[in-house]
Amino acid sequence: MSRPRVLFVTIVPSPYQRDLFCELAKCQEVALSVWYLEAASPDSPWPKTQLETYERVLPGFWMPVFRTRWHINWALPDVASFDFVILSSFTSLTGQWLMRFRLTGQRWLFWGERLRQQTNPWKRFAQKKLAAPLAKATGIVGVGRAAENDYRHRFPGISHFCIPYHCDLSGFLARPRRPKPTSEIHFLFCGQMNRRKGVDLLLAAFDRLVGKGADAHLLLVGREAELPEFLRAISPAALARINYAGFQPPECLPQYFSEADVFILPSRYDGWGVVVNQALGAGLPVICSDAVGAGLDLVEENVNGLRFASGNVDELERCMALVMSNRDAAWAWGDISRQKAQSLSPEAGAEKWARVFQTLGERR
Repeated sequence: MSRPRVLFVTIVPSPYQRDLFCELAKCQEVALSVWYLEAASPDSPWPKTQLETYERVLPGFWMPVFRTRWHINWALPDVASFDFVILSSFTSLTGQWLMRFRLTGQRWLFWGERLRQQTNPWKRFAQKKLAAPLAKATGIVGVGRAAENDYRHRFPGISHFCIPYHCDLSGFLARPRRPKPTSEIHFLFCGQMNRRKGVDLLLAAFDRLVGKGADAHLLLVGREAELPEFLRAISPAALARINYAGFQPPECLPQYFSEADVFILPSRYDGWGVVVNQALGAGLPVICSDAVGAGLDLVEENVNGLRFASGNVDELERCMALVMSNRDAAWAWGDISRQKAQSLSPEAGAEKWARVFQTLGERR
């Protein structure tokens, strides 16, 4: 087919998605437009940057519904002028309107992380109803294998693709790794300090290790959130070995990652987890829970890291103790992480998206 006109409708100008969009805009196989539902996210205070010519923020507002932001936008794009429309959220009035009324008879895709498994029956019912229009999509692009498998099971009658998040890791790749640790080991967590991210589990496991005489330090980077509450349960000995650096803008993160020996993401749920990409770029072995989407794609057991059962503080402690007692192996795992990071560039992501458009264009 001729050069397809492609429109991404996504929530906010996040630095990580914009890395991909920048490369797609350079791609000769795609004519790109990007429309955002809001200019900035209240829970992710990234520095504001100037939008590119292919980007636009839709006029509108959002209102809180449970723990999500429901966006209501107007002056919506003339979707009929595009060959492909890609939506990245269905939990908004704007997304529901587009899927149910504006995209009928048109090629459109949903692009998303693995859906959270809802235990509450009302939330499970609402999720099912809101996601129902995805059955009419031309295809679904899952962010990683866990998402692809989930969507393939839920919506078997359409095309499915797997594209992990690809973002600019050059700042991480450019920094040298810390020397191989001979005594103390430095663990790193980066993200919001909340229960969903498993920070309480991490602190409890770290406290246990320090209580057993482990020569370890823990660096925390991210928004404070519930951290003060979690720290009240930690011993003074462990507190003396914890450094909280606060929220840091994306351009500063490579420095903090370069100060660590091991990265930990103990989330109870994480649809993907871009910080795992960044840890690979920094050349770090990774310990993550099996509820981290990126873990399935990017962390190989005993190759470049370890995975443990989500919510299991005993298993997390075991993994942390294991890397401390096998430092030569952990160092080698970091080299493998950095090798894996080479395939996660925005250029590689843009090529994968271009192949999706080519494949679907040939099927028409």
